[in-house]
Amino acid sequence: MSESNARPADATAVVVGVGPGLGLALVNAFASQGYTVLAAARGEGVARLKFAPGAGRVMPQQCDATEPEQVEGLFDAAEAHGPVAAAVFNAGTFEPGSVVDISPADFERCWRVGCLAGFLVGQTAARAMLERGSGTILFTGATASLRGGAGFVNLAAPKFGLRAVAQSMARELGPRGVHVAHVIVDGQIRSERYAHLSASRGPDALLEPAAIAQEYLRLHLQPRSAWTHEVDLRPWVEKF
Repeated sequence: MSESNARPADATAVVVGVGPGLGLALVNAFASQGYTVLAAARGEGVARLKFAPGAGRVMPQQCDATEPEQVEGLFDAAEAHGPVAAAVFNAGTFEPGSVVDISPADFERCWRVGCLAGFLVGQTAARAMLERGSGTILFTGATASLRGGAGFVNLAAPKFGLRAVAQSMARELGPRGVHVAHVIVDGQIRSERYAHLSASRGPDALLEPAAIAQEYLRLHLQPRSAWTHEVDLRPWVEKF
């Protein structure tokens, strides 16, 4: 680990978009390394999640990441506990539908949650990190970050946009000491919703949330002489 990403004793991490799947695993991964983690989600359900005990503290927070003032308040709260060393944007929403049927309001809402919110989180994190010349900003992408599928325009448009945000931020912030990376999750993440896939395709058909989270942690801990900007993750049985 280089001095640029060594963890100060009071360092914090912010995870935006925390639910019972990958978000929970991301919080647990950073908490296990001793970070105080602010676990943020729009709804109240985040406070009821059962986080694994770790060396760091977990502080559930309500935050609508499409609202600039709420994002700023979230990072102000984090900085009050210690410098934000890592920020993860994991939020998103998706409603499948035909391009001829999707309402403009639904399209805009999916874009605001999946892309605008990512920009706001990345921008706010960058403002804090640039003062110290260090930090990591990580974005969760998907298969739809690379190609749009029939019925998936509400997902592909924000995911394409989020990837562009990550690329632009990486080129601008990397030379100033802030590591920006984009993680393409190319497959379904294990959850009750996709339990049928394990039954029909075998136990290796789904990505394990904890395994994905370890890759985010690895990206954060990379020495800056060998930073990765983009990585794609999929089960070994997944076709691509």
